[in-house]
Amino acid sequence: MKISKPFLLSSLLVLLSSIIIASIFIKTPQSSKESITITEEQENGASIFEQFGVKIDKNPPQSKLDELQVNTWSKWSGQPMKIPWTFEAQETMYLLEGKVKVSVDGQEGSFEIGGGDLVVFPNGMKITWEVLEAVTKHYHLEK
Repeated sequence: MKISKPFLLSSLLVLLSSIIIASIFIKTPQSSKESITITEEQENGASIFEQFGVKIDKNPPQSKLDELQVNTWSKWSGQPMKIPWTFEAQETMYLLEGKVKVSVDGQEGSFEIGGGDLVVFPNGMKITWEVLEAVTKHYHLEK
């Protein structure tokens, strides 16, 4: 059986086109911060993870909050609003109530944090902070 050159070329063209189209629709993360990082604690049942470089501990045990002396930290409350924010120092916060949508500059997508979450934002991070439900938090700035 003899295969003609035009048939072979057209078959290769179809194959190449399929590969190009498939690569357009398959998106791989450009950095580890773009995807959620699951920690060993989360695999063991605790709910601790990192998203876009922000560490989130969902409902940490009271013993951890006591160890950090969260109840001695400064307190802040805010009503629904949307503001840009740059962290001038690493900030650890414990949300007592409410819900906030966080969008990190330079990243696609957002995530929500709320009452019961212990969250660490790194120094220099730029975000948009959108309070969805009135929020009250304790916060601590690293020196």
